[in-house]
Amino acid sequence: MNLRNGCSLLLKPRKSPTPFVLATNPNPEKANSLNVCPVSESHVVKVLRQEHDIVSSLEYFKSLSNSGTFKHTHLTYETMIDKLGRNNEMDGVSYLLQQMKLENVPCSQELFQFVIKCYRRSNLGEQGLKMFYRIREFGCEPSVKIYNLVLDALLSQNLFKMINALYNNMKSEGLEPNVFTYNVLLKALCQNGKVDGACKLLVEMSNKGCDPDDVSYTTVISSMCKLGDVDKARELAMKFEPVVPVYNALIHGVCKECRFKEAFDLMNEMVDRGVDPNVISYSTVISCLSDMGNVELSLAVFGRMFVRGCRPNVQTFTSLIKGFFVRGRVGDAVGLWNLMIREGVSPNVVAYNTLIHGLCSDGNMDEAISVWNQMEKDSIRPNVTTYSTIIYGFAKSGDLVSACETWNKMINCGCRPNVVVYTCMVDVLCQMSMFDQAFDLIDNMISDGCPPTVITFNNFIKGLCRAGRVEWAMNVLDQMEKYECLPNIRTYNELLDGLFRANAFREACGLIRELEERKVEFDCVTYNTIMYGFSFNGMHQQVLQLLGKMLVNGIKLDTITVNTTVNAYCKLGKVKTAIKVLDNISAEKEFRADIITHTIILWGICNWLGTEEAVVYLHEMLKRGIFPNIATWNVLVRGFFSKLGHMGPIRILDDIIGSSIM
Repeated sequence: MNLRNGCSLLLKPRKSPTPFVLATNPNPEKANSLNVCPVSESHVVKVLRQEHDIVSSLEYFKSLSNSGTFKHTHLTYETMIDKLGRNNEMDGVSYLLQQMKLENVPCSQELFQFVIKCYRRSNLGEQGLKMFYRIREFGCEPSVKIYNLVLDALLSQNLFKMINALYNNMKSEGLEPNVFTYNVLLKALCQNGKVDGACKLLVEMSNKGCDPDDVSYTTVISSMCKLGDVDKARELAMKFEPVVPVYNALIHGVCKECRFKEAFDLMNEMVDRGVDPNVISYSTVISCLSDMGNVELSLAVFGRMFVRGCRPNVQTFTSLIKGFFVRGRVGDAVGLWNLMIREGVSPNVVAYNTLIHGLCSDGNMDEAISVWNQMEKDSIRPNVTTYSTIIYGFAKSGDLVSACETWNKMINCGCRPNVVVYTCMVDVLCQMSMFDQAFDLIDNMISDGCPPTVITFNNFIKGLCRAGRVEWAMNVLDQMEKYECLPNIRTYNELLDGLFRANAFREACGLIRELEERKVEFDCVTYNTIMYGFSFNGMHQQVLQLLGKMLVNGIKLDTITVNTTVNAYCKLGKVKTAIKVLDNISAEKEFRADIITHTIILWGICNWLGTEEAVVYLHEMLKRGIFPNIATWNVLVRGFFSKLGHMGPIRILDDIIGSSIM
């Protein structure tokens, strides 16, 4: 697919793992070049370790086996298995273990432990378990350490049922679990919401003479805090000697609930009990405060760190920088970044992404690109978040070609897109009216193992509706089921808005009836969209009926709702009612009428009550500090001229309301 100025949108296929088959014939030419003549064990090990190419290593290994000049030993097998395992070639590892078995080459405990670690690293916990159950075939006996490694491999994929079964198997073999075993079990229980079971296991540990360590307590207390049981977690923490990780978990728990006074109390308690808060303690508080935009208090905590002699790390600075951006204090954020560099704290990819995101959100794309270039100079490899942020920034600033060029760079660099960047690119292509390419991109998400979400489809439907391609948008609604993606209320809001804007009034009413029959709950945007559609078609009485439904259903009114309602009353000639309704809503102090509201009222007064009343209302507006805009003056001027000849209702009011709905 081609874009203007020579920019192309690439969809580069992912590189598959290096294929190999151990049973194939060796490459004689390659084997000769690697010296297949009679050699010693030490030479073979040296060659295998020095050869960086996995395929060449395999060819050499196989050629030795087939040459008859060398019989592989435990050490050469171990070296080749080590090389395969580090490259996640687990089929090859399994094959070589089988060859060792056939050749009666013993497999050591250390080698088997390494193999299980490789299964864990490759996210193949279940296959690792199957290999473990064959351990005795390789002349190796299960030990507590090997059991622990298998349990940890299963935990990494949260295979909870298998963990429990393996633990029971371990006990049946008469092996006593150690603290590592219990910690894996504690984490598995907590990871699956069984914190009460984890607390019981802590007691079991102590009863069996295996004292819980810092990891044990921290695991349980962190999980309790995540579940909102901070007070219970604190009670548990008071039952043993205080340690920094446990306090940090408690601090994180209270900060998540915005209980900052308790966080400060905990830090003071730490000092009183002889435990110094560390950089994580301070950074946790700073991060939560910054997320809320309370940078002043964050800076106070930051200063306290220095007083206590605790050096901030990159996470501390990143949290503060993010906080300044949240408050819109871009200059201060950049200043803090410069301070971080001066303090000798090296930024990581998260820090760079935070700065780039803040600059992009502020519309400062030149500075964002400059930071991106510096990132690459510092040998910090951009990740998918970096690219998605840059693409979003370009899209927001209207530079769609640069957004596409950034996508191409990401693909060419081998960075696999995630659903966020895919969704952003769908929006970019829709803005460029490249709908076929946008749909192809959605289809590509499936083949890339990154299924589109409802947000992806909503962006596509929105783009189609904005371009008047409503029929296609309705077809996409039907196709969402094919992708096992259910539409949400925003999907329907976009479609309703598109149908009304395309004057497809009958189809819009049909969709409304369908939603009502399916008992889909409308939100404020849904009501506003329908009310505007009815208003545009002169159905002002129905607009007021919808207002009643909103109030009955407890939907909070916003400015658009009020403006549409006021407009309906004015079009029906009920101007005084409109003013009364507006006064009642404004009296609740949750709503402040904008200039559009007052312009609509002025239109109603001019058309139904007379220009003299309009002038009085205008003076009241000015007294309250509400100043007319060009549309307001147009209404007044037309009102005066209508005395000379009727000009009919002005459509501009409907246009003003409609432009602010979505």
